[in-house]
Amino acid sequence: MVRSLWTAASGMIGQQASIDTISNNLANVNTSGFKKMRADFEDLLYQTTRIAGTPATEDTVVPVPIQMGSGVKLAATQREFTQGNLQNTENVSDIAIQGDGFFRVQTYDGTYAYTRDGSFKIDANGQFVTSDGYKLMPELTLPQGYIPETLTVSQDGRVSVKVPGRDDPIQVGQLELYRFANPVGLTSMGDNLLKLSNASGNPIAGRPGFDGMGKTVHKFLEMSNVSVVREMVNMIVAQRAYEFNSKAIQTSDNMLATATSLKR
Repeated sequence: MVRSLWTAASGMIGQQASIDTISNNLANVNTSGFKKMRADFEDLLYQTTRIAGTPATEDTVVPVPIQMGSGVKLAATQREFTQGNLQNTENVSDIAIQGDGFFRVQTYDGTYAYTRDGSFKIDANGQFVTSDGYKLMPELTLPQGYIPETLTVSQDGRVSVKVPGRDDPIQVGQLELYRFANPVGLTSMGDNLLKLSNASGNPIAGRPGFDGMGKTVHKFLEMSNVSVVREMVNMIVAQRAYEFNSKAIQTSDNMLATATSLKR
């Protein structure tokens, strides 16, 4: 009886983790480059009172075991790196990735982080930076006096711009993308940034559009890949599962109350 209380309690805790994950997905439904997460679960240890294959008679064995489960636990929260929809912004500093790859930025402490969010800004020095001021790597600096509306980024990452006194645009930089053997192993650090871990493997650099890298799309942003309808369905399922587990606790409590009321 006590086992059923703890088993159902673990189910409620697990479904709460599922709701937390769904809530985070829905909160970031309009976050550029956001990749939705899902909660994965595992069952807990089993108490085995009879092992399958135990001799029953001289000629037969027990065909199935007797095992009582202990509930569920959260095993992982995994990101799904499916492509998000591309939205036209007409902003000259916006760059989307269509396909595999990440942008690399340098944080304030000098370490590198990776992102799918291409909503870059141009600072006072003409450098491409994120909304928090992290520099895009390799560094991309525009020449002084450039004409902003002439800034273009090709699908293979070549950045060109016109400057006064020249009729033809000049190439001022080359974007690089980075991919990982196991991108789901990257660690989220907030600010739309991911950092590598022992599970993700080392970054593999490449030119957009080559060697399996995605293409860069200028004046577009990759939107979140969260499906609101799917998340709402998952929320309903998690809510009902939470209720079922709470009913199991109430039933176990009622059975215990019946047992304790036998002697009055």
